[in-house]
Amino acid sequence: MQLSRKALNSRWAWTTGAAAAALLVLNLADAALRAGTGYGTVDLQGVASGWGVRAILDRWTSPPDAALAGFLLGFDYLFMPLYAAALFCGSIAALDRFAPEAGGARRIMALLAFAPVAGAIFDGCENALQIVMMTRGPTDMLASFALEATAAKYAGIAVGIVLSLAGLVGLFWKKTKRPA
Repeated sequence: MQLSRKALNSRWAWTTGAAAAALLVLNLADAALRAGTGYGTVDLQGVASGWGVRAILDRWTSPPDAALAGFLLGFDYLFMPLYAAALFCGSIAALDRFAPEAGGARRIMALLAFAPVAGAIFDGCENALQIVMMTRGPTDMLASFALEATAAKYAGIAVGIVLSLAGLVGLFWKKTKRPA
């Protein structure tokens, strides 16, 4: 299936708007959890030991805090496809603008366009590992795997942001024809 440039830009706009709204909800709810307990779900992303995860989870023992933490981890699964789609569409827009003809640059950019999708998959793995640690108890190995998934997630998101910014520049930058 091939999309027109107008359809691609439309999908890029609505997925970006939806992802921004979901990110706002996540940040507000995480700030409320952090204000009440001292830790938010984002704090779990930088912990490399089972003891560190246990210290955070012990702060979420009251039912409202535990429910909010569970909501945040679950709502993140809705956020993942939204940011992956938004960054993928932005990457395709950059590909369309800066590598329109077949060749090595187009192949590389096409492969890089899938980095945000891979980032969302790693984000899902990270959340799954965090949920396992919440229900079965944290271990150093699980915390380490979750930390590695977090690093891979952020790498994919960073590539997607760079390519999406290039796609945004490509929307406004007009190609000039060289005189023959």
